[in-house]
Amino acid sequence: MDLLHSPLHDRHIALGAKLAEFGGWDMPLEYAGGGVLAEHKAVREAVGLFDVSHLGKALVRGTGAADFVNQCLTNDLGRIETGKAQYTLCCDEDGGTVDDLIAYLRSDFEVFLIPNAANTAAVVARLQAAAPEGIEVTDQHRDYAVLAIQGPLSDEVLTSLDLPVDHEYMSFADATIAGQDITVCRTGYTGERGYELVVPSASAGEVWDAVMAAGEPYGIRACGLGARDTLRTEMGYPLHGHELSPEISPVMARAGWAVGWNKPAFWGKDVLERQRAEKTVRTLRGLLAQGRGIPRPGMKVQDEAGGELGEITSGTFSPTLRQGIALALLEPSVADGATVIVDVRGRSEAFTVTKPPFVQPSTKEA
Repeated sequence: MDLLHSPLHDRHIALGAKLAEFGGWDMPLEYAGGGVLAEHKAVREAVGLFDVSHLGKALVRGTGAADFVNQCLTNDLGRIETGKAQYTLCCDEDGGTVDDLIAYLRSDFEVFLIPNAANTAAVVARLQAAAPEGIEVTDQHRDYAVLAIQGPLSDEVLTSLDLPVDHEYMSFADATIAGQDITVCRTGYTGERGYELVVPSASAGEVWDAVMAAGEPYGIRACGLGARDTLRTEMGYPLHGHELSPEISPVMARAGWAVGWNKPAFWGKDVLERQRAEKTVRTLRGLLAQGRGIPRPGMKVQDEAGGELGEITSGTFSPTLRQGIALALLEPSVADGATVIVDVRGRSEAFTVTKPPFVQPSTKEA
């Protein structure tokens, strides 16, 4: 299969990016002159710029569009007002997670969605199949690029570009840069204060160049998906295909906060309510290495007697903590603070069960 290219592909090549397949796209994993550790550090201490144009884009439009989306996806759009964005999930009838996504509530008539790259077609198809007459669901995956500016100095970079920075967390504002109308949303996937710019694909290069130039005095670095993964794992943020999947429900992923339990209907509601009440399914937990072991997805988690407790879904070396961390689906009987054993390449390594995040987030700070 031929991989899709971001509209910023030539910028990545010029920066010496190491490219890798992700969700059917050829995307930068890390850049020359620093790599994952330097890029991670830039986001935690200064500012980084990510190309996340592989993320999907879809538009639901028509009379009653917001109500329609609310009847399908888990979270309750009634909790937010126009101009706000919301994390939500698309489930199947069995409660499995088709995708997790961000919904931008533009009006009762229009909702813009950002799903994950590999799942965009499935989300769009499900919404199209369910849409009543008068509501149109359009796949806009290739029409827009998405740039994520993340880090404690992200406000300074946007201010120097005359872009808005004073809106609340998970809200968005219209703006203009390089002569193009864009959307600036105070969202991100790193745990740091930051913004995501939704930009017409045709002008993505100009906007990237402008942001990099504006960020130079603040030590901005282009950052790849490698640092994006270590940053989100430190926060305990789920990644579809790891912590969420058709086999892993929002209840299992401890994403029940993104479910509108009092809504009369959403896809998978009956199954999710049963899982929530019975509390028998494995649930997502954090693991912190007691020694030098670096956990990886798929490694088994056991108790000290060798009994199976679960499996690691994401694992990495935390550049901030300088130790191994993991997310794992564990039996509900496992208590926070318990010591568990992970087979790390043939060695039994001890880990402490904990509740993420592993690093204190600053996303919501004013």
